[in-house]
Amino acid sequence: MAGPAGERQASLTDVAGLAGVSHMTVSRVINGTGPVRPETRARVLAAVEELGYRPNSAARALVTGRSGTLGVVALESNLYGPASTLHGIENAAREAGYAITISSVSRPGRSSIADAVESLRRQAVEGIVVIAPHVTAGRALAGIPAAVPVVAVGGGAAAPVPVISVDQYDGARRATEHLLALGHRTVWHVAGPEDWLEALDRERGWRETLQRHGAEVPPVIRGDWSPASGYAAGRALAKRRGLDAVFAANDQMALGLLRAFTETGIAVPGDVHVAGFDDVPEAAYFTPPLTTVRQDFIEVGRRTFGLLTERMSGGDQDARYLVEPELIVRESTGPR
Repeated sequence: MAGPAGERQASLTDVAGLAGVSHMTVSRVINGTGPVRPETRARVLAAVEELGYRPNSAARALVTGRSGTLGVVALESNLYGPASTLHGIENAAREAGYAITISSVSRPGRSSIADAVESLRRQAVEGIVVIAPHVTAGRALAGIPAAVPVVAVGGGAAAPVPVISVDQYDGARRATEHLLALGHRTVWHVAGPEDWLEALDRERGWRETLQRHGAEVPPVIRGDWSPASGYAAGRALAKRRGLDAVFAANDQMALGLLRAFTETGIAVPGDVHVAGFDDVPEAAYFTPPLTTVRQDFIEVGRRTFGLLTERMSGGDQDARYLVEPELIVRESTGPR
C-alpha cells in the first residue's frame, strides 16, 4: 500500500527484518499475545518507530479479537446537542486508549441505521454507540442483531439496547418551576420538532410541571431548533396579552425569541422572562445573558463509554442511565 508520497507503507515483515526477529515475535509485541524478552521488545518498538509502522486494525482484530476501535453512528447535524454528545464520547474513548470510527447518516431511518451499523461491523469495531435523538432512530435500534454490543445515547425508554441520556424531562421541570417561582401564572413553551425524542421529553416536563402546580397549560408553539423559528415564535407571542414567561426548548430558539421581543418593544426581563435549554457557549453573552439548562456532555460521554465496555463484556442489555441536568440562572429571568 502506498503512502501519501507514493512510498510503500512499512509492513510487519519490514519491522521484523529491521529488528532482527521473526514476524511472529513482532506480532506478539504489537498485539500483546505472548511473552517477549524486554530487550527484544525494545528492538521491535524501536523498529516500529523508525519505520513509522501502523498495524492494520482489522488484521489485529483477527489475531487478538480486539481492534482498539469503537464505532459511532451519528446524525449529520451541526446542532449543539448531537455535536457535543459526539465530542464527549470521543473524549472518553481517547482517555481509555480507544480510537473512534464515525458512520454518519443523513436521515435516521431503520435502513440507514442498519447500514451504518453493518459498515462499522465490517471495520472490526469492538462496540457501537448510536446517537439516537430521533423517534425513527430509536425504533431502528430494534433491527440491530443482539450479538452486536450497542449502546444508544437517547433512543427512548423502549429502545432494546442499553440507553444513556440527559434527563430532559427533569431539565424542563427545573426551568418551568424556576419561572413559576418568580410569580408567573403560567409559562409558554416554544417546543422542538415532534420527531425528536428530546423535544418530546422537554415538552412533557413543561406540561406536567404546569399541571402539578395547577397552572393553565397554553398551546405549544412548535419550532425547528433554529433561531429563525424562535424569532417567528417570538413575533407571534408578542401579540399575546398577559405574556410574561417563556421556556424555549433550546438556546438557539431562545436567541430568536430575544430578537423578536426587542424588535416589538418587549423588555427581557422587564416585561417577559425567558429560559432556554442546552447552555451553549454563547448563552452567557446573549442580550440579556440567558437562563438555561446545562447538559453535561462530558459526563454523558464518560458514562456511555462505561456502559459500552460493560455491554462488550456481556453486561445488562436493559440498562438505563440518566445524567442530571443543571439550571443556570442568568439575567434573562432576573428581577422584574
